[in-house]
Amino acid sequence: MRGITKRFPGVVANRDIDITVRAGTVHALCGENGAGKSTLMKILYGMQQPDEGTITVNGEPVTFNNPADAIARGIGMVHQHFMLADNLTVLENVVLGAEKLYGIGAKARAKIQEISRSYGLNIRPDVLMEELGVADRQRVEILKVLYRGARILILDEPTAVLVPQEVEALFDNLRDLKAEGLTVIFISHKLGEVLSVADEITVIRRGTTVGTVEPHSTTTKQLAELMVGSELPTPATEESTVTDVQVLKVDGLKLTQTDLDGVERVILDEISLTIHKGEVLGIAGVEGNGQSELVEAIMGIRTPDTGTITLGDADISRLPTRRRREAGVAYIPEDRQRHGLLLEATLWENRILGHVTEEPNSRGGLLDLKAARADTERIIESYDVRTPGIEVTAGSLSGGNQQKLIVGREMSHEPKLLIAAHPTRGVDVGAQAAIWDHIRDARRNGLAVLLISADLDELIGLSDTLRVMYRGRLVADADPATITPEALGSAMTGAATGHLEHTEDDVR
Repeated sequence: MRGITKRFPGVVANRDIDITVRAGTVHALCGENGAGKSTLMKILYGMQQPDEGTITVNGEPVTFNNPADAIARGIGMVHQHFMLADNLTVLENVVLGAEKLYGIGAKARAKIQEISRSYGLNIRPDVLMEELGVADRQRVEILKVLYRGARILILDEPTAVLVPQEVEALFDNLRDLKAEGLTVIFISHKLGEVLSVADEITVIRRGTTVGTVEPHSTTTKQLAELMVGSELPTPATEESTVTDVQVLKVDGLKLTQTDLDGVERVILDEISLTIHKGEVLGIAGVEGNGQSELVEAIMGIRTPDTGTITLGDADISRLPTRRRREAGVAYIPEDRQRHGLLLEATLWENRILGHVTEEPNSRGGLLDLKAARADTERIIESYDVRTPGIEVTAGSLSGGNQQKLIVGREMSHEPKLLIAAHPTRGVDVGAQAAIWDHIRDARRNGLAVLLISADLDELIGLSDTLRVMYRGRLVADADPATITPEALGSAMTGAATGHLEHTEDDVR
């Protein structure tokens, strides 16, 4: 890609970008949110067209008007947010939209099995998607693009939801792909992982390329400085601010769900926990083990079968979500685009979302639009939300800036409890550091935090108390001061219960 420039109203997303990817390599693309990585890859995948610049594939100039053009040239993209239907089998998900290639029966099944075997994906074609964990779902997405004949794979934040053992398994898959001559473009914010798997790394900063480096000749510190001009941030919390004042108590929470075939499943099994003023309680667990349902039960989105939820001295077990918010519960949802924002609404409209009845958004029962706009400006400045103005839509912001807007909104009403579900997922190191700082500052001022995260360094660094969730139960406790990501990841897969300690093997 040479001289790629892409302009949007009020912003230049890509400015004269150059990137060369060699065949049969893993090429990493790093940069802040808003640096232009996603736009560049959407251009390569035909989702957008450049205003200037050229693209050549295997030495031939190409023009992609849509993804079908890119797919025809052997380019496939695995998006950060999976595009899979839970009620369909692996085979049905893979062939959907590509029925003309190998049909929908025995020939398609044989092709899927062949690809799975050739690249070590270990995927069964007839299993229902809802029965698969996050790592297997990701392998299905990779299988989908390989099924369509891709020889160049674009992977957007592929390790964001994986535990360390699953990350290493994915990297083994990538090495298998590379050994077969395929090319992988790997977008990531996790610089240590980039250094371990990439053959070359291109860094984008503020819409333009600042350089391409080789992993053996650079460090995470140097990469971070190329990306943001500063050292890599750390989530470590040095001083304890935990008090004996109880903010949240969950006691004996049980939630069951009846599947389509009439079988009742236990989603949450006798969950009990307590969070105090000034405390961050971290919940570690592979996605799909009940963390999302626990958050939704505390927020009033789901109604548990039994158990109580107490905020301060008040039983909020039967209150609707709005009343729980008004009582002092703030919420950073795990999927900002589906549950945190209205993408087609303006920033000031998103600022009042969920807080319509609270000052400064309303006075005397009426919306105060002037005050809401002014407070949106304050959040933009205080939380470094990079935007041309408050009248642009939330969908026009980068992921990191969307997340900072949500954090600013939720922190602006002096909550007693913050439920933070994956608060830094898919954001760059700069936005990540800013969000960590806001959580630490609020904790210092007495905020209680329930933290759900797939980033084990984040969990260990921010948490005062750490618990592990597996198959709907809290199965282990860990001391954040001594536990390692490897030992925590092992417990998350059900290999350990009780109180976890790190060992010399973990350290090695």
